[in-house]
Amino acid sequence: MGEITLVRHGQANSQAKDEDSYDRLSDLGHQQARWLGEWFSEQGEVFDHVLSGSLRRHKETAAGIGVRPEIDPRLNELDYFNLSHALEAAQGIPHPDPDGFATHAPLVMEAWHAAKIQGNESFAAFETRIIDVLKEAAKPGVKVLAVTSGGVIGTAIRNLLDLTPTRTAHIMLPIFNSSIHRIHVRENGMFLASYNATPHLDRTDRKEAKTNY
Repeated sequence: MGEITLVRHGQANSQAKDEDSYDRLSDLGHQQARWLGEWFSEQGEVFDHVLSGSLRRHKETAAGIGVRPEIDPRLNELDYFNLSHALEAAQGIPHPDPDGFATHAPLVMEAWHAAKIQGNESFAAFETRIIDVLKEAAKPGVKVLAVTSGGVIGTAIRNLLDLTPTRTAHIMLPIFNSSIHRIHVRENGMFLASYNATPHLDRTDRKEAKTNY
C-alpha cells in the first residue's frame, strides 16, 4: 500500500488583505512546522518523495519540517482574495472578517464552481491540476509527503468523497495549520484514511497553538 500525506502550511499572516502579504509564516507558523518535523522524526516517518507548492508559506513550512521538496505549483492554493473580490463585484457580498468565513466560503465555492465568478483560473482548472498531481503521486508502496494549502486539501477530499462545492467549503474551514491528512493508495484506487490530525499540537501546553488561520 502507498500513502500520500498532505500537510497544510503553518499559520500565515492572518491580518493580510491580499495574497502577497498573506504569503509568509507567522512566528507561530514557523514553530508549528518545527514541531511537526520533530513529531515525524519521533515516529520514524520516512518519505520516498516530498512535494511542495511554490508559495512562500509552503517552502517555509517544508524548511521547518526539515525536508527538501520538489516544487510543484499544482499544489498552490486557490486565489481566495481575488475570488472574494469577484463575488463582491458580481453579487455585492463583501470580503468577510475572520469570523465571517463560515458563511462566505460556501458562497465563493458555489459561485466559482458554477462559473459565475473567476479568479486567476477556473474552478475546473484548479480541480484538474490537483487531481493530476495526486494521480502522479499515487503509487502502491510509495510514501509521499506534500506540503500545500487548505483549499487544495479540501478539493482533494472533494474528489475522493464526491462532495458538493458547499460541502467542500465545510471541509476546508476547520483545517488546522500544519495539520496532517492521509490518503491510502491501493491497486483499486485512493481512499481517505485520516483528516485534520494535529498530533504535534495535541498537548496541554500547545492547545493555544492550534489555529485555522
